Amino acid sequence: MLFNKLPDDIFLPLSGQNRQVYQAVLLELADLFFDEDLIDPFIAKDLVRSTIENAVVRLGVRRWVTEADEDGDPPRSSVDYTNRIYRRLVQCGWLEEEQKVYRTYVLLSPSVSYLLRSLVSIAKLEKRSYGGAVLNVLSSLEAAVNDPVGRGITLSEASQTAADFSAHLTDMLLGLREIKISLSEINNPQDIVRGFFDRFVEHILVSDYKTLKTRNNPFRYRRQILSMLRDLQFDLLKLEQLTQHYQLQYELDFDAAEALVHQHINRIIRIFESVDQRLAAIDDFRYQLEKRVADTVRYMDKTTPGMAARLSRLIAELAKKKDDEIPTLTTLDETGFISPMSIRSPIRKRVEAKPRVITQSEIDPRVLELRRLFKEYKERREVRVDRIEQYLDRHFLDRTRMSATEFTIESVEDYICFSYVRHLPSLGKKARKTTEKYRIEFDDTYVCVADVVECRGFVIHRNA
Repeated sequence: MLFNKLPDDIFLPLSGQNRQVYQAVLLELADLFFDEDLIDPFIAKDLVRSTIENAVVRLGVRRWVTEADEDGDPPRSSVDYTNRIYRRLVQCGWLEEEQKVYRTYVLLSPSVSYLLRSLVSIAKLEKRSYGGAVLNVLSSLEAAVNDPVGRGITLSEASQTAADFSAHLTDMLLGLREIKISLSEINNPQDIVRGFFDRFVEHILVSDYKTLKTRNNPFRYRRQILSMLRDLQFDLLKLEQLTQHYQLQYELDFDAAEALVHQHINRIIRIFESVDQRLAAIDDFRYQLEKRVADTVRYMDKTTPGMAARLSRLIAELAKKKDDEIPTLTTLDETGFISPMSIRSPIRKRVEAKPRVITQSEIDPRVLELRRLFKEYKERREVRVDRIEQYLDRHFLDRTRMSATEFTIESVEDYICFSYVRHLPSLGKKARKTTEKYRIEFDDTYVCVADVVECRGFVIHRNA
C-alpha cells in the first residue's frame, strides 16, 4: 500500500504510454462521481462505461500503444477502448465494483476519491481568493474566541486555512521561479513574449499577484488577527475552555489537547508575521521576470532577421510616390511603433521604508522662557481701545483740559496709549465712541514728554 492507503499499482495508468487517454477519462469520471446532485455514491456500471466511452469519442483516440502488462490485440473500436480502460482502472484500484442483487455498481474508495479530487485541482489550477482565505481565518478566530466552549474547534480550521494559504504563497514564488528559468532557456523573442503572457500574466499576475497589490489588500486584517491571537495567549480562562473543547472533539487528554491548542495558535502567528518577507521575495522575482521580458521586447525589432531589408524596400516604395500622396509628419511621437508608450516598462522595485524610533524632542527651558517673554511683550504692545480709554480717564480724572507735558509714561502700555492718543481717528470705527469724547488741538512747538517721547505739542479737551 502506498502511503498506507493507496493500491500499489494505482499510478500505472498515468505512467504508461497511454497516460493522456487515462487522464482524460479520469477527469470525465471525476465529473460523474463528484456531481453535487449525486446522493448515492454507488453508480451503475453501465453509466460508468458510457462515461468512459464518451471521453474516448471526444478525445478522438486513434492510436493505442500496447503496454507491457497488457495482452491481446490493440482495440479497434470505441467499445474495445472502453472495455480495456475500464478493466485496467479496476485492476489498478481506481474503481471498485459492488454487486447488489442482479446489478453491478461502481464506487471510489475514500483514499482514491481524495486523490482524484487533488489531481483535478492540479489540472484546473483554479484561482485562489486571498481575501477569502484571510477572512476565513479571521471569522474562525472570532468564533473560537467569542464562544470557546461551543465553537472552539474553529481554531483548528483557522490553523489549517492559514497553512493552506502559506503553501499557496510558496507555490506562487516557485511558479515565478519556474517561469523565469524556462524563459531564460528560450532564444526566440516571440516565444519569450508569448510564454510571459500565457503563463505569468494569465495564471499568476491576474489570479494571484494582482490581488496582493490592490487597494483592498486582504492582509489589512493581519494586524487584527495577530492582536487577537496574542490576547488569546494570555487569556487563561479561554485557553482552558478551548483545551476542554479540543478534548471532546479529538478525544485527547488535557495535556495533549492544551499542546495542540498552542500549536495551532503559534502556527497562525508565524504565518502572518512572515507575510512581509515572503511578499518581498515574490516582488523581487516579479521584478526580475518583467525586466527580462521588457529587455526582450525592447531589442526584438533590432534582432529580427530581415528587418533592415523590409525597411529598405519600404523606403524605396515611398520614394516612387508623389509628394502630395505622402502625409506630412510633424512628430514621430504619434507613430505607434516608435512612440515612448509602445514598450511597457516594468514597474520599479519598491523600496521599503525602514522603521525608525520616533522620540519626543525636549525643548530647552531657556527657549521656552524666551518664547513666554516674547509673547508677553507682544501682548503689551497690542493697540487696544479700552486701554487707551483707561489711560485717558486715569489722567483726566475731574479735569476737562490737559496738555502734552502733563501726561506720564511709566510702562510699555502707557507708551503705546500715549502714541495713539494723538491719532485717535486713525483707529477707525472701533474707536469712534472714544474719539467723540475728546477734541485735540496741536501747536507749532515740540515738547519732551516724561523724558521718553519728543513730539509736537498739543492740548486735548474732554467734551462735555
